[in-house]
Amino acid sequence: MTSPMPRARAAQRRASDGAATAAAILAAATKEFAAFGFGGGRVDRIADRAGVSKRMIYHHYANKCGLYVAVLEGAYHQARVAEQALGLEALEPPAAMRRLVESVFDSFVKDRTFIRLMNEENLHKAIHLKRSWHIAEMHVPLLAAIQTILVRGAACGAFRAGLDPLQIWISIVGISYFYFSNIYTLSTILRRDFDAVEARAARRRHVADVILAYLRP
Repeated sequence: MTSPMPRARAAQRRASDGAATAAAILAAATKEFAAFGFGGGRVDRIADRAGVSKRMIYHHYANKCGLYVAVLEGAYHQARVAEQALGLEALEPPAAMRRLVESVFDSFVKDRTFIRLMNEENLHKAIHLKRSWHIAEMHVPLLAAIQTILVRGAACGAFRAGLDPLQIWISIVGISYFYFSNIYTLSTILRRDFDAVEARAARRRHVADVILAYLRP
């Protein structure tokens, strides 16, 4: 008779292998959907990139739509985890807000995948995003953290009172997002390389300055 310990270890290995396979599929799907959108993305290419069978993809994510929703959830989760690691509660309110703004801006510098995914989803009126309850829940702690910064800032006289954390967040993301989602058209029209390091650094400072100027009394 097989002892409980080997059976438990075998189960742990299977779970670990399953998690690794699911992660590989998700990484491959993120690249595929960012490049081709939901309609143009192909499950067979995702399977080839991940080194798995299509049957394994359906085992983990049920169908193409389920996989796409998982990609969206993963993109938002990555952003929220990065924000939680900023240590904003240990900083004075103006410094905390500047760090948050710069972090959002930098997230677009490092990886344009999120922009491509959001462009695609907005094109289709968030039809897939509506299938996820998790994404909305992910933003609750973020808005609470911004509210805490605003309250602390108002208490010490650094910020105006009564500011709406939701509006502040939309402004932070909107200003940063527009720059990168339109970076090639802006560069062409204005005849400047807005993707150059110096141009991005200047825009980064400007975005933080704009948000902080609005918050001041």
